[in-house]
Amino acid sequence: MDQKNLPLTRDLVLIGGGHTHALVLRRWAMNPLTGARLTLVNPEPTAAYSGMLPGHVAGHYDRDTLDIDLVRLARFAGARLILGSACGIDRETKTVQVKGRPDIGFDIASIDVGINSAMPDLPGFAAHAVPAKPLGPFASAWAAFRTGQGTARLAVIGGGVAGAELAMAMAHAMRKDGRAASITLLEKQRAFSALGKTAADRLKRALQENAIELLEGVQPARISADRVELEDGRHVPADFVTGAAGARPHPWLEDTGLTDEHGFIPVDARLRSSDPAIFATGDCAIMKESPRPKAGVFAVRQAPVLFDNLRAALSETGGLRSYRPQRDYLKLISLGRKAALAERFGMALSGPWLWRWKDGIDRRFMAKFERLEPADPTPLPWPRAAGADAQGQKPMCGGCGAKIGPSALRKALARVETTGIGDDAALLKMGETRQVISTDHLRAMVEDPVTMARIAAVHALGDIWAMGAEPQAALASIVLPRQSPRLAERALAEIIQAAQETVVAAGAEIVGGHSTQGDELIIGFTVTGICHRDPITLSGARTGQKLVLTKPLGSGVIMAAEMEGLARGADVAAALATMSQPQGSAAGILAGASAMTDVTGFGLAGHLAALCDASGVGAELWTDAVPIMPGALSLSKRGVRSSLYAENRQGFPEIQEGPETALFFDPQTGGGLLAAIDGDATALVSEMKSMGFDAAVIGHTTDHAGQVEIV
Repeated sequence: MDQKNLPLTRDLVLIGGGHTHALVLRRWAMNPLTGARLTLVNPEPTAAYSGMLPGHVAGHYDRDTLDIDLVRLARFAGARLILGSACGIDRETKTVQVKGRPDIGFDIASIDVGINSAMPDLPGFAAHAVPAKPLGPFASAWAAFRTGQGTARLAVIGGGVAGAELAMAMAHAMRKDGRAASITLLEKQRAFSALGKTAADRLKRALQENAIELLEGVQPARISADRVELEDGRHVPADFVTGAAGARPHPWLEDTGLTDEHGFIPVDARLRSSDPAIFATGDCAIMKESPRPKAGVFAVRQAPVLFDNLRAALSETGGLRSYRPQRDYLKLISLGRKAALAERFGMALSGPWLWRWKDGIDRRFMAKFERLEPADPTPLPWPRAAGADAQGQKPMCGGCGAKIGPSALRKALARVETTGIGDDAALLKMGETRQVISTDHLRAMVEDPVTMARIAAVHALGDIWAMGAEPQAALASIVLPRQSPRLAERALAEIIQAAQETVVAAGAEIVGGHSTQGDELIIGFTVTGICHRDPITLSGARTGQKLVLTKPLGSGVIMAAEMEGLARGADVAAALATMSQPQGSAAGILAGASAMTDVTGFGLAGHLAALCDASGVGAELWTDAVPIMPGALSLSKRGVRSSLYAENRQGFPEIQEGPETALFFDPQTGGGLLAAIDGDATALVSEMKSMGFDAAVIGHTTDHAGQVEIV
């Protein structure tokens, strides 16, 4: 049997996108374990690299340079990416709790969630300070502070190496901005005690050269909006306060029963916790046989050992490896400007050349996650039928990008007699009751079944909302990749719970369905709705009405780019959130529309043309008014297109090709409602914007029947 056809039988869940897990994912891509389903859970689509944070604060690196793109990395590794915050582990049921979604089952788990430097016991810290860790939120807060004017008053709590690096980076950034600054570094004990005397003395001189005041033996008592109050009665003026003191584990870890008295997870030499099914690594773990400082060098060197041990645990082959950390390690400390201090075994050196050395090390590390080249495609067989290579080796899109094109669909329907009104949903009349029914399913765009369930439910309900009906009931149709009964039970539980939450929130209920196994994940729903008034059809538009769109365009091109590793993870996450956004409230605001449809597989131009044809009107679209998803336009300019784009483009030869207009033919999944409205639609759009919709008036109807014009 082909290895690719073997069923999935074991679940590996990586909790946290720390440096070790990022390297494990990269290794997994090169050497996956057949039969294992890999899942990564992380709150954000990116993970900041700590080694480059001081350089970013100083202005030497932009934000993208600082971030590991976990969306691209997960795609490369063939992993499910769950964008959510882990908040607990039930070791008895072997599940991971994630805020806002169903529990995730595991057979083997690994924890790499890092630490934070928040100070919950210090009054005023939560309201007026920014912890240096997690790194992502700190970087965002610092970027916002740099836009200010006037003298910058800054305080860094914690006089260790990390605090000194941040203080000097801030000083350099302020000089670069031409902004006066007063910066204070606070340490409750003796500063830089982890360094040898020579290195500590050099670091103190570097602080002086950067005009940074170092206060040793002081204890902050309270933080207010403009100062840090000390226990000895003094105060330090500060408008930006950060905490870099010590390492604090995430509180939820204590409830797992795996932690020590300080909240960290003790692990043995094999990086395994007290529970043999759970490993831990990075700053959230402590090596009980050979404790070491919290330093990235250890996390990086743990990666190959963790990778081998996870594979061994999943395959139950035994023979776990031991990790043996070095006694000392090279410390490369940024000095604000492009210079660095190095210390090892008590010896210290400093200078610009050390910065270049450190910069090279950091860039080589990040390059491992930038050059994620997919494996060479399998050569096409020869001989082959004529036209079989028309689309080359480009993968077929998921979501609505996998639809049959409009031309083929029209020709097929022309061969048979159909009844009904041929609208978004079929209208059924039972006495005085008017019911609408529709069906839709989606080929998975991402491996996360919960995200796909939510998107598929919203997508199917779009036809009901577009008719002005109230959702009533849904039947689920689910195809799972081939897997063991235990894994299938886990996947179905996640899908059904997520879908039920979405459907119930819309006022309906899942009343049944069908499930089977196949080659890939496919989720669909047959939905019904009740019309309490005349249904809103495609045929009611009149000349001179405003055209309103409730969601931005671009999901097709973004997800096509994501499949090829070209899209930014943050843009993918934003697109998925937009596709998951229900539209019941928007449909209620648009209840007075004379014609309405939802923009899905055939793109904005295709669905607008259908509305115009049914109503006997034309339309004028305003290019600059059409909302676009973040990242979609830049991808369109690079020539990225969904696999359904060419079919959608046919029939519109009069529309000039361009990156903006190309998005009008982009297939949308869970796309917005498109409505024809009388009078001024500005108030309706404002109301929808207040509810979180990126809605806009994008044009108006004309008397040029059947013609769509671009202005």
